Order: sequence, then structure tokens, then C-alpha cells
Amino acid sequence: MNTKEFAFKGLTLNGFLALFLILIVLPIVSIFLVFYVFASLPAFVFISTLATLLFVIGLCGLFSQEPNEARVMVLFGKYKGTFTKTGFFWVNPFLSRKKLSLRARNLNADPIKVNDKIGNPIMIGLVLVWKLKDTYKAMFEIDAQTMAAKTDQIATVASRMKAFESFVRVQSDAALRQVAGEYAYDDSSVESDEMTLRGGNKEINDQLVDQLNERLDMAGIEVVEARINYLAYAPEIAAVMLRRQQASAIITAREKIVEGAVSMVKMALDKLSAEDVVELDDDKKAAMVSNLMVVLCADEPAQPVVNSGTLNM
Repeated sequence: MNTKEFAFKGLTLNGFLALFLILIVLPIVSIFLVFYVFASLPAFVFISTLATLLFVIGLCGLFSQEPNEARVMVLFGKYKGTFTKTGFFWVNPFLSRKKLSLRARNLNADPIKVNDKIGNPIMIGLVLVWKLKDTYKAMFEIDAQTMAAKTDQIATVASRMKAFESFVRVQSDAALRQVAGEYAYDDSSVESDEMTLRGGNKEINDQLVDQLNERLDMAGIEVVEARINYLAYAPEIAAVMLRRQQASAIITAREKIVEGAVSMVKMALDKLSAEDVVELDDDKKAAMVSNLMVVLCADEPAQPVVNSGTLNM
């Protein structure tokens, strides 16, 4: 993977050791220099001022870092590496330490209206899990710092992550539109073996993850999981499509009923013939088949009519 990120290799001290040096050793050394080495008023003013300045600057180098956090180290505009260790540390106080979170985050995107493969307007939404994987790209390949500074005079970690989330939201919208436009909503208007948005859940979600990672790679962001969590026809055609689905369901049910009825009629004729219950010519078989089909396929209960004078025994 092509990346410009590398670990910070500058001077790093244990924070407690540095705090001891700043609070205890620095004042002792200053007092020693004032009273035992340069015992004069100008030296006292100079050393006291210098010690105070070093004290304040030294404290600025202290920071603590929790797990799954990182700091991008920048010295006068030059990238010096990414610090990922956990604990309490001291570094060069002149380093700009831009804090980032490497923890996973959720994004529940609102449903958007798109056209599927055959042009039907549909509403589709997704939920995804994302996290930062390349701090250099995240900070310097996209203008996240400017976006973060729009809300805060000083960009904080929360505002930076908010800026990244905004970037992810826009790109997920574009990826979702592209994926949704490649497939039909369901298989009622396409070949039965063709993948659809309703039927190809895992494949569609995997393709969505690939599309998102391809788009977000430039920002150093990785999508861990993405899936469609909302799918429906747009309101203007929902009623029409509902009737079409109902009609399709009725046709499918009728096919099953007719298939079962034919099987039952055949079984009845074979049973009558095999057990010599009655002899039927072709006309009577046709009439019997017609009556049985009407009875078995009708929506309403049949009203039987007993006719005992037409069969020759």
C-alpha cells in the first residue's frame, strides 16, 4: 500500500520523568546558578526569566494518550511522523500535535432517492462502520483541517472527526447511487437469475464496501462493514408497484393451484381406472376433468349437483 505515514522517531521522554525534571531539577539548577555561580542582580533577573520561560515551555511538551488514539507530529509545517504509543509522555514543545481517533465509528445515512437499473425511482439507505487507517492521508490529502476549523477557532479532535464523517457521508452517497443504479429493485422485471437489490444482500453489500474503500482510500479511511438497511419504492410509485407485486403473487399462487389440481385430477382418473370403479369414455373423462378443475381452482366452495342417471354401470 502506497503511504507516506511513518512512526514518530523524535526525542520522547517518560512524562513523569520530564515532569520531575521540570518541577524539581530546573528550579534547583536555577537557584544554584543565581546564588553560587552568578551572584549578581543582572544574572538573577536573566536566569529567573530564562528558568520561568523554560518552565512554561517544558510543561507544553507534556501529553497523555489513550489506546486507539494517534497524534500527527508537525514541526514548523513539516511532517515528523505519527505517534501511537499509549501513556504519559514529553516531546519537543514546539511540535504541533494533531490528535486523531483511530476507533471505529458508525454512520447511519438517511435514505436517498435513486433510479434502479430499469429506471424505477427507489428509496435506499445504508449503515456503515469506518475508521482511520492512514493518518498522513487523513490530515494532508484532504482538507479536513479547514473543514474542522469552520466550527471551531482551534480545530479539536471532535471537529476533525466530524469533518471526516462529513467526507464519508458524501462519498457513501455517491457509492450508494452507483451501486443501486447497476441492479433492479426486484426480479419482477428482469431475468430470474439476475441479481437484484432485494435478493443479492451479501453480494450487494460486498460490492458497496469495495466501492466505498476505493473512494475513501485517498482520505486514509477504511470501511470495515457496509450494508443496505432501507430499501423501498419511492412514494410516487409505491402504490402501483404494490398492486403489481400483489398481481405477481396471485399469478404465482394460481400456478401452484393449477399444478396441484392437474396432479390431483390425474391421480383420480388413474385410481378410478386401476380399481375398476367406473368406466368412463373420453367425453365423460373430459367432463369429469372440467368439473374437478373448476372445483379445485375455484376461490369459492363448490355447490355439488348429484346426477345419478347418466352413467352406464
